[in-house]
Amino acid sequence: MAGYTVQTDPDVTAKAIGKELPISPRHSREICKMIRGMDVEEAKGVLGEVIELKKAVPMRRFKKRVSHKAGVGPGRYPQKAAKAILKVVENAAANAEYKGLEPDSMVLATVSSSLGRTIPGHRPRAYGRATQWNQQTVNVEIVLEEVE
Repeated sequence: MAGYTVQTDPDVTAKAIGKELPISPRHSREICKMIRGMDVEEAKGVLGEVIELKKAVPMRRFKKRVSHKAGVGPGRYPQKAAKAILKVVENAAANAEYKGLEPDSMVLATVSSSLGRTIPGHRPRAYGRATQWNQQTVNVEIVLEEVE
């Protein structure tokens, strides 16, 4: 991922990107889908509730053998991914404030996650063998946009 996936007007938008975050691609996809379209304060609150295990993230695609949560359906509490995405949201809000925009009146127009670099690794096994034990990383992109 070289840059941003969308072209935006720099006068009304602020952007932030988190590269090669060591989080689950599945969880990051579901969190991004959940917070897309929210305003900044609402997204921070929802991500904080996920971290505190008070609100579950609905699993829409990766939901086999996922237990149902109250008011959500199949859902989980991906704390590690929520903490990483919360940092990117806070960075985007700080970028908006630096540009002179009002982050409280902005919405998360673009929230996307894509696979990053795979960090290769091995795990020792019996009889002197080894298997691959790679770590996937994720690139998270957030674009805030002013709303009239």
